[in-house]
Amino acid sequence: MNTSLGGGTLPQRRALFVLTAGLLSFSVNAATLTRDNGAAVGDNQNSQTAGPNGPTLLQDVQLIQKLQRFDRERIPERVVHARGTGAHGTFTVSNDLSDLTKAKVFAAGQVTPVFVRFSAVVHGNHSPETLRDPRGFATKFYTADGNWDLVGNNFPTFFIRDAIKFPDMVHAFKPDPRTNLDDDSRRFDFFSHVPEATRTLTELYSNSGTPASYREMDGNGVHAYKLVNAKGEVHYVKFHWKSLQGLKNLDPKEVVKVQGQDYSHMTNDLVSHINKGDFPKWDLYVQVLNPQDLSKFDFDPLDATKIWPGVPERKVGQMVLNRNPANVFQETEQVAMAPANLVPGIEPSEDRLLQGRVFSYADTQMYRIGANALQLPINAPKVAVNTGNQDGAMNPGSTSTGVNYQPSRLMPREELQSARYSQTALSGSTQQAKIQREQNFKQAGDLYRSFSQKERNDLIESFGGSLATTDDDSKHIILSFLYKADPEYGTGVARVAKGDLARVKALAEKLTD
Repeated sequence: MNTSLGGGTLPQRRALFVLTAGLLSFSVNAATLTRDNGAAVGDNQNSQTAGPNGPTLLQDVQLIQKLQRFDRERIPERVVHARGTGAHGTFTVSNDLSDLTKAKVFAAGQVTPVFVRFSAVVHGNHSPETLRDPRGFATKFYTADGNWDLVGNNFPTFFIRDAIKFPDMVHAFKPDPRTNLDDDSRRFDFFSHVPEATRTLTELYSNSGTPASYREMDGNGVHAYKLVNAKGEVHYVKFHWKSLQGLKNLDPKEVVKVQGQDYSHMTNDLVSHINKGDFPKWDLYVQVLNPQDLSKFDFDPLDATKIWPGVPERKVGQMVLNRNPANVFQETEQVAMAPANLVPGIEPSEDRLLQGRVFSYADTQMYRIGANALQLPINAPKVAVNTGNQDGAMNPGSTSTGVNYQPSRLMPREELQSARYSQTALSGSTQQAKIQREQNFKQAGDLYRSFSQKERNDLIESFGGSLATTDDDSKHIILSFLYKADPEYGTGVARVAKGDLARVKALAEKLTD
């Protein structure tokens, strides 16, 4: 038989191709992690950054392709934040931030229209709103400088600190792809490798994971951002929405009762209160750090798994939600929130999770809604748009010029010097490595000790009940994280989860905070 690929009969060539492909498949270890093109992955835990404190690099193919692939997993429902409720309102500045930023949204007395989309994070579009989940709190500001999106959650921290792990985290939270059933053991298998998640897992399994209403929860930008003033001075900030309705969560017994009566209790509450004129309100606060202060903490302040304890808060203004959508699909479901929607005076920090979200959220909205998503009425800015973009599906534009490029003498488009990004000093080489100041457990212990005795008991029962079903190794590793955060916390959850406390203590002794 002619063994060349070009010779032999068609069946022979097909057989040879299958045989050759099979032999080639054994040339790479079956356990080797690869990209979609088959190339081996050198580091799937850390994004490439410009030195230890620099921004994330566009050349990180594993990060970019992993996020792109993840963004395209669902049609047309959002991969995360699918179950959402929206409302219109206004944001009014009471204390201007002109010393910190040139963004007009924070100028004295400025009134800016907003659209807020609240949501569940993991569960699907028709899931009960009683399910334990972080809650999205995303605000689109239609500012005089263009649209700015503050896309955050009700928790002040997140589970991971690097965007390269975001698809893995969501996959672990989603139902088992074989059965489409929720499986706590998959989640804890993943999080047993992610000690920095301990504080946010504590938030999730506390009663904060089951809010009573959207009106009665706070919101957080989660990430650090940069504010840049007219002098070019840079400060790092964190944004916090504080509910003027107070905070209210459901305990485990209340969850069962409410779900049996209303699987849309949070949406019903928001819609009905706005309809009857009882408009919910939130005050916006910022915490501010000078760049030189970043090195003074025993953790990395740009780590999204951390809060900034002891840093004073400064009130900025108040948001009032006063109008429900006229059409839920056209507004709430077609709104395209993305951290990439920034305006001059507000910039992303070097936070590794935020750096990935700046790309990924805009990319997933473009995939979900289309290239012209930002021309839809709910997404269109209130100021004129003047780009060289053209064509694409569902383009409602009425462009009449032949100049779709820049620069041009026929139709000049000015580049504003004042809109340039601030400069960040860098040192070191490109790298893929963990951050240097992790401190994975201290803030989780602080959070636990801030709870009332009832809140601690509810947390222990909820966390322990879920953890009891996971594999033995993952269970004890997670318990060691909790014990390291606070011995009472770890001991309580170990009792409910039927863990071996001696083993938990031994594992905890090996951990460093």
